[in-house]
Amino acid sequence: MLEWGLSSLIVAICAAILGFGGSEGVTVETARVVFQVAIGLFAMSALIRVMRGNG
Repeated sequence: MLEWGLSSLIVAICAAILGFGGSEGVTVETARVVFQVAIGLFAMSALIRVMRGNG
């Protein structure tokens, strides 16, 4: 999932450089959402692991 976010971010940067205004905004938002979901899943996983005593 983190790779999807990085890919979206790279596409957004390329779109910004080339001047595709509408698509860059959508791609940046997609990258942001994917990063937030990945961080949330990581935090939940870490919390569950600590609560179970496996960490």
